[in-house]
Amino acid sequence: MKHKLILVLLLLTGFKLARAQEEWTFSSEKEGIKIYTDKASNLRVKPVKVECTFNATASQLTAILMDIKAYPEWVYHTKQSTVIKQVSPEELYYYSEVSVPWPAQNRDLVAHVTVSQNPETKVVTFEAPSVQGMVPAKEGLFRINHSKGKWVITPVGSNQVKVVYVLQIDPDGSAPTWLINMFATEGPMQSFRNLKKQLQKPAYKNVSLPYIKN
Repeated sequence: MKHKLILVLLLLTGFKLARAQEEWTFSSEKEGIKIYTDKASNLRVKPVKVECTFNATASQLTAILMDIKAYPEWVYHTKQSTVIKQVSPEELYYYSEVSVPWPAQNRDLVAHVTVSQNPETKVVTFEAPSVQGMVPAKEGLFRINHSKGKWVITPVGSNQVKVVYVLQIDPDGSAPTWLINMFATEGPMQSFRNLKKQLQKPAYKNVSLPYIKN
């Protein structure tokens, strides 16, 4: 009887976990950039997934993602971005401030970046969840404490990669609806458009990273 009860609990738990998985719904596509949202999520800001194929190598994409100081050049509404702790070539912490139209307050966050690559498939995973406690809250800025960004870079051909980006963010309840919609709809599309342009810059053209195999 005890074993049967454990089995039932496991089955129920498995069902709940399965239901907790994302249920992506296609939202829009422009210039080869596909946007999906998780309509089933109970978060106020629905998680967003972006898919796009780039004529680039895994090293090029990773180099851009690790070039924190250059984020204002392509990441949507980023005002400033600086590394606050470099743990290793594949791990760091950074601080970023996001500019927001008046009358809302600018946002800021601290994120922990880790990069890993599967040695067999050569798929690169770049994760950047927000962390607390490393930088004191700043007057006039609203701190984002719950955010998780993940990039999966998959080689699909010679000098070509498929990129899947997922963003989950839980802003303060006082954030106005127009602000949430702006960053949920315009942000991902504009960032990926800018990323395409960023790849054309000389600094990333022939880059090779020792910890990434193309």
